[in-house]
Amino acid sequence: MDFTSHDIAVIEQALQIAIREQDSESKAGPFQEVLSKLKVNAAAAMHQTSSEGGAGLDGFRYDYDDSSDLH
Repeated sequence: MDFTSHDIAVIEQALQIAIREQDSESKAGPFQEVLSKLKVNAAAAMHQTSSEGGAGLDGFRYDYDDSSDLH
């Protein structure tokens, strides 16, 4: 399942609210653990997407320089 950056932000906000609403740290622990995993995985996914530059996502490489010899 692919999440957009907006989806991730909403999930992060919901987890932060849940953490604040807990009356003890032991109850907030699972929410904090998921939030930590979300931040790490989201950062890795965003870094991977930006390093790819969107190229190669469809399995094709477009090289427009090949058409220059068609005169």
